[in-house]
Amino acid sequence: MRVLLVEDDDGVAGALTDSLGAHGHRLTRVRRGADALLAHRDADLALLDLGLPDLDGLEVLRKLRAVSALPVIVLTARGDERSVVRGLRLGADDYLVKPVRLSELLARIEAVTRRAAAARPQPRVVVVGDIEVDLDARRVQVGGADVELTAKEFAVLAALARRAGTAVSRQQLMDEVWGDAFVAVSRSLDVHLTQLRAKLRRPELLTTIRGFGYRLGG
Repeated sequence: MRVLLVEDDDGVAGALTDSLGAHGHRLTRVRRGADALLAHRDADLALLDLGLPDLDGLEVLRKLRAVSALPVIVLTARGDERSVVRGLRLGADDYLVKPVRLSELLARIEAVTRRAAAARPQPRVVVVGDIEVDLDARRVQVGGADVELTAKEFAVLAALARRAGTAVSRQQLMDEVWGDAFVAVSRSLDVHLTQLRAKLRRPELLTTIRGFGYRLGG
C-alpha cells in the first residue's frame, strides 16, 4: 500500500518508515501540510500529524476533504477531546494518539482501507500482468488461456485481486475466505497459495510479504 506520511519529526518518521516498510507498505514522507495537499493523489492512505510547521493538521484535513476521499488516519500527540472530535468531524477515518503500538497501527490501517474499499465500486474484471480475473464469471486466464481453480483457490485469488497492488494480511485472507483464522485454517491457506502459484505460473506477480501476508501485482 502507498502510504503518505505527513510528519515533521524525523525520529518518528524514520521509525514509521522502517516499521511499515517491513510489513509491505511503501511510504512517502512529507514534512509540511502544503506538500501533503500536493502529494495525496499518489497515495492509498495518509497518516497525518497535526503539529506541522506551516499549517495546522486539522486545516490540512479540511482542505484535503474538499478535494479527495483518501482514507486519513490522524496520528498525533494531541489527545484532547476537542481535537479528537474536530478531527473526526472534519473527515478523519480514525484518530490515534502517540505513542501508538505498531500492531494497533497496522490493524487500524487495515480496517480503514477495508472500509474504504467496500465503499468504492469494485472492478469486476481485474487484470494484473497477463493474469485476468473475472470476479462475476469466476473465470481466470493467464496469457489468454483458461486456468482451472478450485472454489477455495479462486476465493483466495479473488480476495487478492480486489486489492491488487496492495499487501493483504494473512488474517484478512483467512477471515474473508474461511470466516475464522484458526491455526488449521492457517495451514490450509499455505496449501492453497502453493497450489495457486503452481497453476498461475507467475511467481513474480504473487509475492509474499514476510511476516504479514501477500500481494498480487506490483
